[in-house]
Amino acid sequence: MPAQDGNSRIPRREFFRKAGYATAAISLGSQLKLAKPAEAAVASPLSTSAPGWDTMSDTWVATDGLGRVLPTHDDVGSPRQDRFVALFYFLWLGAHGTEGPYDISRILAADPGAINDTNDPAWGPLGDFHHWGEPYFGYYLSDDDWVIGNHAHMLADAGVDVIVFDNTNGFTYQDTYLQLLDTFAGIRALGERTPQVAFLTPFGAPRTVVVDLFENLYQPGIHPDLWFQWQGKPLILADPALITPQMLIGQGPDPAQLAAGHTQGQTFTATAAFTGVGAQVPTWATTTSAMTLSLYSDGPGGALVTSQRFAGVADNSVVELTLDPAAPAGQYYLEQSGTSGTIGWWTTDSDVYSRGTAYTDGQPVTADRALAVEYTSDPRRQILDFFTFRKPQPDYFVGPTQPDEWGWLEVYPQHVFRDDQGRAEEMTAGVAQNAVDGRLGAMTEPGAQGRSYHDGTLPSGTSLTPQGLNLQEQWNRVLATDPEFAFVTGWNEWVAQRFTSFNGVSAPVVFVDEFDWEHSRDIEPLAGGQDAGFPAGTSYQDSYYYQLVANIRRFKGARPLPVPSAPVTITIDGRFGDWAQVGPEFRDHIGDTAHRDHPGWGSAGTYTNDTGRNDIVLAKVARDAANLYFYVRTRDPITPYTDPNWMLLFLNVDGDPSTGWEGYNFVVNRLVRNGQRTTVEVSTGGWNWRPRADVPYATQGCELELAIPRHVLALQPDAPLRVDFKWSDNMQDPGNILDFIANGDAAPSGRFNFRYQE
Repeated sequence: MPAQDGNSRIPRREFFRKAGYATAAISLGSQLKLAKPAEAAVASPLSTSAPGWDTMSDTWVATDGLGRVLPTHDDVGSPRQDRFVALFYFLWLGAHGTEGPYDISRILAADPGAINDTNDPAWGPLGDFHHWGEPYFGYYLSDDDWVIGNHAHMLADAGVDVIVFDNTNGFTYQDTYLQLLDTFAGIRALGERTPQVAFLTPFGAPRTVVVDLFENLYQPGIHPDLWFQWQGKPLILADPALITPQMLIGQGPDPAQLAAGHTQGQTFTATAAFTGVGAQVPTWATTTSAMTLSLYSDGPGGALVTSQRFAGVADNSVVELTLDPAAPAGQYYLEQSGTSGTIGWWTTDSDVYSRGTAYTDGQPVTADRALAVEYTSDPRRQILDFFTFRKPQPDYFVGPTQPDEWGWLEVYPQHVFRDDQGRAEEMTAGVAQNAVDGRLGAMTEPGAQGRSYHDGTLPSGTSLTPQGLNLQEQWNRVLATDPEFAFVTGWNEWVAQRFTSFNGVSAPVVFVDEFDWEHSRDIEPLAGGQDAGFPAGTSYQDSYYYQLVANIRRFKGARPLPVPSAPVTITIDGRFGDWAQVGPEFRDHIGDTAHRDHPGWGSAGTYTNDTGRNDIVLAKVARDAANLYFYVRTRDPITPYTDPNWMLLFLNVDGDPSTGWEGYNFVVNRLVRNGQRTTVEVSTGGWNWRPRADVPYATQGCELELAIPRHVLALQPDAPLRVDFKWSDNMQDPGNILDFIANGDAAPSGRFNFRYQE
């Protein structure tokens, strides 16, 4: 369907002002050194760039809502610089209209019978996009810079090297990808890492999209540090054999076969100098056919310009004569002769081209033949030299048909896609597949391979959906095979059009790629959950994100936990000089308190979020025999302690993620007595806290320090320490751990924790 203008591009400088990245770059200079910690001598597996503000997110720890613990260096070994992970990423939310939002999960929760009634008024119009569920960040549009910034941090934290944009439908979404690149560039300007980018172009006719991307992004050199490189050049997923010269006459319906001893040709008018001319030829699926292609000036009987014999011609390819030097504008005749095997020329049986005509055996006929001319202005040859191409395989079942071909989604067991040297180069890992009984189907069909599909079966119900059994089975195969590159599908597709039939199967309501919680393939966290079938009181919405993190670490490795410096006694006096030699630095993202003000999808209205307040950028822990000491630094001066939910410190001291609230046994600063004393509270189960002790704290400018006696935390004086901790400012939904994704600031983000371990 034609794209509607759903993108309102924000000028780059205006975006940086809105998001706070420019002010961050200015204000950090006197407050925050961008020095590498000692542990950074081990190269990071998270990006091909060398960031100046390394958060060391591969050393963060977490336990997801299913109780699954992230592996660390001890489990997965050291980082491997020769392994890469791509995540399929979508730019289309809002680009093709924003009626609704029509949320399939909510429609069916209200009326399960609607799935059998194409005329149910709850549905949007046929062909309209429907959300399978609500994203955690709301029914957002793809150009929402606040969402883009959060994605950048989440995916960098996970270890994703490159996001691959879906352009298979022929749209480039230029305004949106430029907005994303600007946002990523703003984050990188602060010394942080982000994923790089690449594009998956249409499987069968990529030329238009590839030329558009080359002319509007790559040739002008926009944010080249964000182009993912493969074998020394920017990667693009497109079949180079289909980056043909511009078709002067399109493919007709008649594959006119050339008999031995005969000729067929086409006259044409070149309107400018040209360097190539070609015919689109069928071979009826044979691979041994040959022919001679000759170019004459003027017409049949004119002077021969050049001629070449072609053997082993590929079916339906454009066979091209190369001209060096270029031929001038004028009248020409291209002739096919000397056939061997089964070969022809795609032809239309009517006169569709006014500046030339078709010939058979030197005589004009009422027809025109598919012909391509490469003018000197055509960027094709530049494009072929500029990129590293990998031909994309659209099929879930077939596997590679040639070297240097990559998949994007397959059924288990996935194939290995090899390079021209036979090395295992790429494999896919997918959340779910719209595959039914060995064929391409719709997610609404019974038997579609949903999130719980594994071991060749689809369990009934949705109780196993959060576990990602399908995805894990595929990841296990990737890990066992160990290719260089893993392509994961996907992050944020979210919507699908409503139909009544697909691939020969009809039903009252048909959704092809996305349908519900079980039959969808987005890793990005989900909002709510009850409409998706979650049991009450659970928080599984982010389970796929931490599953992604875990498997990337298993694939790429992780750095060791940073080693604490020697014990030291800290004086809580607000002077902070005694923290200078304390290590390590536990770093958080800079600028992640940007505010949100952006239209959502249709009636969802405008999304706003101004909860970002104290931007936490760095933390430290020190110890002596009597106390633990905690230090935190913010980008700008810390706000008054009377602010709600001010500078909370969460502590897990028993190493058990099932105790306390989400594993945290203690919280500090929830009850601040005054400017000198604050309260340590102990969890009595869940989000229920009881005061344990008052402790000293001090704050001045951008820094805060406090001391907690070991006995308050039930820690023995001589016992080796292992404390998981998190700082949080201005959470909005106390008791909901997913609040750490979106509101205020959490250091580190989401369920992640820093680990201080002797």
